[in-house]
Amino acid sequence: MSIPSTVIHPAVVRLGLQYSQGIINGSNARCIALLEVFKQLIRDYSTPQNEELSRDLVAKLKPHISFLNQCRPLSASMGNAIKFLKKEISCLPDTLREEEAKEKLQDTIDKYLREKILLAAEAISRSAFEKINDNDVILVYGCSSLVNRTLCDAHMKKGQAFRVIVVDSRPRLEGRETLRRLVRKGIHCTYVMINAISYVLPEVSKVLLGAHALLANGSVMSRVGTSQIALVSKAYNVPVLVCCETYKFCERVQTDSFVSNELDDPDDLIVLRKGQAQLGGWAENKSLRLLNLVYDVTPPDLVDLVITDLGMIPCTSVPVVLRVKNVDQ
Repeated sequence: MSIPSTVIHPAVVRLGLQYSQGIINGSNARCIALLEVFKQLIRDYSTPQNEELSRDLVAKLKPHISFLNQCRPLSASMGNAIKFLKKEISCLPDTLREEEAKEKLQDTIDKYLREKILLAAEAISRSAFEKINDNDVILVYGCSSLVNRTLCDAHMKKGQAFRVIVVDSRPRLEGRETLRRLVRKGIHCTYVMINAISYVLPEVSKVLLGAHALLANGSVMSRVGTSQIALVSKAYNVPVLVCCETYKFCERVQTDSFVSNELDDPDDLIVLRKGQAQLGGWAENKSLRLLNLVYDVTPPDLVDLVITDLGMIPCTSVPVVLRVKNVDQ
């Protein structure tokens, strides 16, 4: 790391290591952890002499954010939360005492967590399980905390009898965690790998997907493999529903997965078969490179509906939501 560790708060160092080792995973979990650490940072902060809290605190946050970005690139949700926090700090009145200002910032973070993440998830779950009917076969991919919650709520609160097909892919195999959570709740599940989706789609009634971010051009950025599932679902005329909180909407525009993406460890792609690695020693081959992308981008025409905390909208309405959010702020 290029940043001296003396500048970094111990809680931020711990969080950075948890990000880099994959202990804290998923957009919501990463954002919640970030805001909780920022609350601790604000509690432990004291304004130096001849300095203003609103200016000095923003400057103090910068090396911490850079450190976390080096550990693992910030998600769109984290970027939006940081932007919100910086704006709240800069808008603090000079008349407030330090303790009052710190208290106000911590309350603001708690309100953001409650409204933008927890209550938003509740509203999305309520809207989404209205779309789930008896004897439905729902296809999900990877591990989305929001999709898992929706399915569990539909099963527990409405008592509906539906079946879930959990699709998974290497190298992360996150679908296994989804499978564990759903089976624990007594939901009937089937587990398949992504290369088998064309065999199971004829019996699927709808596809329910999570999202890493919704871009300004209506594209959905999500775990790599999502666009492939949406494309094949479109070919089989199966509706694709995406669950996404509005705090994940961002003003970035992307039409492919290569302009901007997160790269994972290429060695994760190497598979051992009968004790032998097919791609062992790949780094020594100058004409071979392994590309392990974390996310992909799904075009808006492959998504039928986006279920948000503001209601059900088409992908093309993302710029409208962004404009309304900017006016509110």
